[in-house]
Amino acid sequence: MPDAIPLIALEAVVLDTETTGLDPGTVRILQVGAVHLARGRISESFERKVNPGVAIPSETTKVHGLTAEMLADAPAFGDVHADLAAFAGERVMIGHNIGFDLAVLERECAMAGKPTFWTHILDTRLLGELCFPRLGGFTLDKFASHLGLAITDRHDALGDARLTAAIFLALVPILKQRNIRTLGEAEAACRRLTDALDSYHRAGWAEPVRPKAAPDSVLSRIDAFPFRHRVRDIASQPPIWVGPEVTLADAIRLMAEKGISSVFVSTEAARLAEPIGILTERDVIRLVGLDGPSSLGRTAGTLANRPLETVPAEAFIYRAIGRMELKNIRHLGVVDEDGAMIGAISARDLLRLRSSDALALGDAIDQSQSVGDLAAAWGRLPLVARRLSSEGVNAREIAAIISREIGALTRRAAREAERGMVEAGLGKAPAPYAVLVLGSGGRGESLLIPDQDNAVVHAGSEADTAWFLDHGTRMNTILDDIGIPLCKGGVMAGRPDWNGTLDAWRQRIRGWTETVDPQDLLAVDIFFDFRFVEGDAGLAATLRREALAAAHEARPMIKLLANQIGSWSPPVGFLGRIQAEDGRVDLKRGGLFPVVALARCLALSHGIAHRNTADRLRALRDMKIGADHDLAKLEEAQAALAGFILRQQLTDIAEGLPPSTSVELRRLSKAEQGELRDLLAGLKIAPALAHDLLFS
Repeated sequence: MPDAIPLIALEAVVLDTETTGLDPGTVRILQVGAVHLARGRISESFERKVNPGVAIPSETTKVHGLTAEMLADAPAFGDVHADLAAFAGERVMIGHNIGFDLAVLERECAMAGKPTFWTHILDTRLLGELCFPRLGGFTLDKFASHLGLAITDRHDALGDARLTAAIFLALVPILKQRNIRTLGEAEAACRRLTDALDSYHRAGWAEPVRPKAAPDSVLSRIDAFPFRHRVRDIASQPPIWVGPEVTLADAIRLMAEKGISSVFVSTEAARLAEPIGILTERDVIRLVGLDGPSSLGRTAGTLANRPLETVPAEAFIYRAIGRMELKNIRHLGVVDEDGAMIGAISARDLLRLRSSDALALGDAIDQSQSVGDLAAAWGRLPLVARRLSSEGVNAREIAAIISREIGALTRRAAREAERGMVEAGLGKAPAPYAVLVLGSGGRGESLLIPDQDNAVVHAGSEADTAWFLDHGTRMNTILDDIGIPLCKGGVMAGRPDWNGTLDAWRQRIRGWTETVDPQDLLAVDIFFDFRFVEGDAGLAATLRREALAAAHEARPMIKLLANQIGSWSPPVGFLGRIQAEDGRVDLKRGGLFPVVALARCLALSHGIAHRNTADRLRALRDMKIGADHDLAKLEEAQAALAGFILRQQLTDIAEGLPPSTSVELRRLSKAEQGELRDLLAGLKIAPALAHDLLFS
């Protein structure tokens, strides 16, 4: 789904042509210039002169300086076509007033009997009008001057292509301010500039935007198993260890006895202080093949491969598959949240699981080299979500995948922010710290419209907080550039209320749980769902343990949280009709809110440590808190409502619209509308449940 690719992450070719005139129905190409635009960076270039085979009018030579003599030995367009098509590849094509260039290229391709080679198109003239509708002229020179860009090599195809690329990069942050972040959103916005497009048609230019996207009819199939199960589900536990003094012969004997293909090498005392090694059956075959029987007396410590690649036990299996393929390895250690080794997985364990481009998503994030790379990885999530949905994976499972990758992106953004601090001469972190993802990301329930909910706790002094606030602001900016927008409510690590020492957080929690200011309810809602994603896991665990203990005793706070549910009612009218606004109904506020809020209230009240709403409801059922069928009904409603939201989001993204939690009723069949109406009406029990289970 290229529509979802953030503009900052585009793989594009920026193109310009010089021609014999201005009539696209008759002119011939004299020069083609292009540059690659790779995730925010202008890279390699392409330039070819073309012999048009016709006279070159003197008035056009005055503009671009190209004469018949200069082009006498140049190839015809048909001989340039293959190189140009190869340079363009499957990239998005960008140009200024590119409708003219496309019309000329289409004619040249037809005359040479060659195919066209572009699909997605962006026109900087249209994008510029979206940014500066009152500029009073949309020429290349006008935009460059307005944006403060140097103008050089004008009316040279390569020079103009470079200038156009610079203009596009300058427009991207301005478009983002206008909520145009992705390729699909940019195309949809350009389609709405009907006056400009009408003028293109009158001039005989090609339309530089695709028609409105149709729903995908055929999707490449994807094995859903790795996206539905976690590494802990298939890992062998516990790991098998040998000391570094053990001989290769004894290690082979142990592998044979245990029926395993590898052993880990370390002393128990050194496992946290030194890199763990691994010795595999492949290593054994290679060593014996090269050195013969003499290798059997060598020690595991001298033969082991270090450092061992690991994967978290709670990661989805697709991340392990991607890691193995990226590193070209067959074994991974499995670690818990504290980084301790608890098991192992091998390629043999994954033999029945097939990889695909989608499976590399996790490592695309982990191995990214720039913000543009991270944005490109984020842009792949809607494609993964669509394919998984087509395979029958439910929305709640897809939300868990999206949430894990939001956590991975936040981790990378935190590391990039710290690197930026060092490069700016501000030094490394002055104390251990933990980065937390809050809200739906912490619960594992994010769909395709997240914003940033994050925080930082550190083990330093109050004087150190200035460094961490700067770091948090940089992290928030990086995430915003990737495509995860800034939180409108300001719940971000760059804000003083969401950053601080462990003691500062204790005071905040005390304020939330003892003084009970209704203004704090939003903070309470978001905070108690937090998940650790980077830094010192022990620091995060301490904060979570103390926060849950305080909440468990905080009846006034729980009561205020429950009162929010008591004042809620579903968007269903007296006659049973769904109450819509502009044809849409917000299923987050109108449906998911009471389920999520009730599960949180009850979990905090009863000391349940789970973050995820479904896990909280199941724990309540296990504890016989409330009627089993009522809680099961809430769990089923949450899953179904998430499905309605996800399907609408995928449709909106395909049409270049910003995704939201509001579902368009006219797109639903009568049966689906009936199902949705029944789901919403069934949630009327939530306020009564909150009252009965918390205060009766």
